[in-house]
Amino acid sequence: MADVHPEHAQLQADRIYLGWQYILLHPDPGPPPKRPSPGEDEAASAEADQELLRRERFQQDLLNRPVRVFRVFMVILTVLILGLAVAGYLQWSFALLGLVAAGGVAIICSYALVQGDRAVRYRVSEQQARDDRQRRERDKELFRAQEEHAQRYREWQEVKERHDRQLTWYAVAVPDEIDRIDVAGGTLPGWSALITLLGATRLYSGGHLTVLDLSEGAIAKDLIELARRGGDDPLVWVLPTDLPRLDLGATLKPEAFADVLAHVVSVSEEHRTTRDLSFDNAILERVLEVLGENATINQVTAALRALAQVGDPRDDLRFGLITATQLERIGTLFGRGVSDRVVIERAWALESQLRKLETLGTEAVRLPPARLRVVSMDRQAGVFGNRVLGTYVATALTHILRQSPAADRPWYHTIIVAGADKLRGDVLDRLMDACETSRTGLVLTYRSLTPTVRERLGRGHAAVAFMRLGNAEDARVASEHVGTEHRLELAQLTETISDSIPRLDGGYTSTISQVEDATEERDDNRTDLAEDLVESTEWGRTADKIAEKERVLQRSREFLVEPHQLQQLPTTSVIVTDATPQGRRVRLADANPAILTFPKTTLGELDDVREAVLAIDGKGGDGDGEPPPNLGPPPPRLDWRKDRQ
Repeated sequence: MADVHPEHAQLQADRIYLGWQYILLHPDPGPPPKRPSPGEDEAASAEADQELLRRERFQQDLLNRPVRVFRVFMVILTVLILGLAVAGYLQWSFALLGLVAAGGVAIICSYALVQGDRAVRYRVSEQQARDDRQRRERDKELFRAQEEHAQRYREWQEVKERHDRQLTWYAVAVPDEIDRIDVAGGTLPGWSALITLLGATRLYSGGHLTVLDLSEGAIAKDLIELARRGGDDPLVWVLPTDLPRLDLGATLKPEAFADVLAHVVSVSEEHRTTRDLSFDNAILERVLEVLGENATINQVTAALRALAQVGDPRDDLRFGLITATQLERIGTLFGRGVSDRVVIERAWALESQLRKLETLGTEAVRLPPARLRVVSMDRQAGVFGNRVLGTYVATALTHILRQSPAADRPWYHTIIVAGADKLRGDVLDRLMDACETSRTGLVLTYRSLTPTVRERLGRGHAAVAFMRLGNAEDARVASEHVGTEHRLELAQLTETISDSIPRLDGGYTSTISQVEDATEERDDNRTDLAEDLVESTEWGRTADKIAEKERVLQRSREFLVEPHQLQQLPTTSVIVTDATPQGRRVRLADANPAILTFPKTTLGELDDVREAVLAIDGKGGDGDGEPPPNLGPPPPRLDWRKDRQ
C-alpha cells in the first residue's frame, strides 16, 4: 500500500484556510473476530458417548428381562428335577429327559443374553466409530476455522491499524482565485477562532494582513499575540484614543479626501441618495480647494463652521486653523439667496459629523513596517462615533487601494473587516471593487443578514461561509443559499467543546502609543506555528484538553442544512460554499485553531489527498483504489519566517 509523503501536506500560499473537516475514511472495524474453541465440542461429544452407552444398555436390559426370568425358572426346574431324581421320587429316565430339556432351554436363554450384550457392544462401538469419524471431521473443520480466523484477524488487525493511524482532520480551504470571503452569522468567539486561523496561515505564507475590527469584541487579540511571538511587531490602533497617530488618508488628493469625508458624513443618513453624496462632495471639494494641499480635518471643520456661519471665526483664526484670506474666499464660494440657506444647513451638518475626526493625524509619527495591522474601535466609545471612525477607515483604505498597483499574487495583502454590516452598502461596494482590481484579499464578517448584506452576499467570485445564525429569518435565508438537500457531517468533538471555548476578556492594547519603544529583542528561536499557537493564544492553551477529548470522541453525526440546524451550529463550525468547475461545493469545517496541534491533522485538503493516493497507487500500489493506512504525516513544523517572499 502506498504512502503519502510530507510534501503532500505542506501549507500552500495559494490556499486560504478556513478550518478543518472531520472525516473518517476508514470506519472502526469493531472488536476482533472470536477465535473458535474446541473444548466445548469435545466435552459435548464425550458426554454424548456416555449417554448413548447408558441408553443402549437400559434398552437391552428391558428387552432381556423376560429371557432372564425364564432362564432362572429353567435353572430352578433343573435343580428340582435333579433333587426329585436323587430322592427317588422320579425315575432317572424321566429325570434325564427333564434335565436335558430344562438345561437346554436355560443354555439357549443364556446364549440369547450373551448375543444381546454383544449386539449392544457392537452398536455402541459402531456409534463410537461414527463419532470418531465425526470428531476427526470436526477437528479438520476446526483447523480450517482457525486458519480462517487467523486470516480474518490479520485482515481485522490491518483495518484496525489503518483506522487508528488514519488522519481525521483535513484542511478546508478555497483557492486564491476567489476574490472575497463573506462570513455570515457567528459569535465573537467564533469570529476570533476563524480570524486567528485565517490570519496566521496568511502571515505564515508571507503575506500582509490588515484587520478592521468593528465588532468591539477584540476578536484579533490572539492573532496579535501569535504574530508577536512569531517575530513580528504588529501595529494596533485603538480608536478614538489613537486617532491623533492614525495617518491613514494623509496622502490622499483633495478629490479623494473629499469623497472619503462625504461618505463619513453619510453614516447617520442611511437612506441618502447618490445626489445627496454628490452635493456633500461638491461642498467639501470647494472647501479643500480653498485650504490647499494636505489640509487636515480640523482645518476642514473650521472652514465648514465659517461656511455655516457657526461660532466666531476669529477663534479659528487665532488658533491658525484658517487664514483671513481663506475665510474671505469661503464667504464667496456660493451665491447668496435661497440656495445659500441649503448650503449653510448642509455645511453645519458636515461640521457636526466631521468634528469627531478633528484629531486625526495631529500627532502622526513614522511607524516601523509591520505585516499585521489592526484598527479597532474602543467598546467604551459611543456607538455612533465608532461607526463614523469605521466608515472613515474603510473608505480611506478603499482610495489607497484604488491608487495602488495590483499585487503580484492574489491575497498577498488581505483585509479583514469584522462587523461589516455596520457599514453602508455603497461603502462595501467600493471596497469590494477596489480589492478586486488591486488583487487584495477581502474577508467580510456580518453579524446579521440585513437587506444590505443579502444583496451582496456571495456576489461576484466570492466564497460564502455561514456560522451560527441565531435569528430564524437569517437561518432561513442561509439554508436557502446553501441548499437544504446537503448532508453535512458534524464531529462530536466540535459539539462537545462548543460550550467550553475561551471567552473574549478585555480589549486591545494599543502599540502606537509606545511605538518608540518597539525595539525589544525578538525570539528568533521560536519557529513552530503549532508551538506558538499553544503558548500565545487562548485557543492553543486549551489544545491539550481538546486533544484529550479528541482521542475519546471519534464519532460524528449527519444533519441536513435546515434553519433550525443552522441556529444550533457549534460556535466554531463554518459551512463553506464556493464555486468549482464541477459545481457549487459545500463543506462543514471547524475553525478552532487548536486542531492544528492535533497529531492527526493535515494541512492537505481531502480531495487533494485522495488524488495523491490514487496517483501513487496507480504507479506501484496494490491498485485497489483505497486510501492507504496513513494518508499523510502529522502537521509539519511551520517556520513563521520561512518563505516570506
